Amino acid sequence: MSVTPHLGPYVPPTAASAVPGGAGGSVAPAGTAFRGRIGRDVRSGHYAVPHRYRLHLSLACPGCLRIAVTHGLLGLQETVPLTLLPATPDAQGGGYAALRPLYEASAHQYAGPAAAPVLSDGWTGRIVTTHVPDILRDLALRFRAPGRPDLLPEGREAEIDAIGELCERGVNRAAQRAGELGLDDEAAHEDPLAELFATLGDLEHRLRRQEYVLGDALTAADVHVWVTLVQLDTVHRRHLDAGALDRIAGHPALWSYAQRLAAHPAFGHHLDLDGIAARHRAHCGGREAAGAVMGIVDWAAYGRERPTD
Repeated sequence: MSVTPHLGPYVPPTAASAVPGGAGGSVAPAGTAFRGRIGRDVRSGHYAVPHRYRLHLSLACPGCLRIAVTHGLLGLQETVPLTLLPATPDAQGGGYAALRPLYEASAHQYAGPAAAPVLSDGWTGRIVTTHVPDILRDLALRFRAPGRPDLLPEGREAEIDAIGELCERGVNRAAQRAGELGLDDEAAHEDPLAELFATLGDLEHRLRRQEYVLGDALTAADVHVWVTLVQLDTVHRRHLDAGALDRIAGHPALWSYAQRLAAHPAFGHHLDLDGIAARHRAHCGGREAAGAVMGIVDWAAYGRERPTD
């Protein structure tokens, strides 16, 4: 196991993190966050040890899919085992019944949903963190196997974060806004669609001249972009009309890149298309546009069968 440079000091669980048997025996609020970190060594409390930790993921969730792809790229199948959860919560009030014991052990009288993702500590039976960026960072910095890609190269952290923000703001939020507002009022969706097309154009320009988003090496930025494209083509496009989808499809370098990465086992093996569809149906609060039934990429050619556990 390699040890790579740390991006900052170890951050212990904050006041927002639930502490079992907290002061006065108070009930942990439903919005409790778990924000432990994996540190360098034994002084950190949580430190990198093979087989100590476990990831609990639902592959239909975009954040969980990013973690699963990262986990595969880093070769952590044995070092940090995975437990795969159903696409949609199976517990009353949301969350997963299988995660309830972890949440209750980690927060006194925890009252919120037992949601994924979770990085758990097998030594204590408690949760380390549920925060996607922290999980991704700690996997890349603390557990990367020899010969695996350096997903967080030193000195490029700001660029990777900027690409992540671009994906969230310029694709996910813009496409969602366009789909929510644009079915009945043409003027209402012009701004979010313009932002979406501008973002896709930026990514297209990058990928016309280089193999990956930040150059000639695969990084965490590519994982974020790829999962964002999966969401755009499997979820968001259902709320956009055919004309918008035609313009989205008109970025050949971008979609060729998406298919190239999908052919990589660490990416395509984690595509649970049935699960993504089930999660979308469970969360969708609006009607779908009739003109965008067909997707851009044949993701089924790369995806896995829906997990049954």
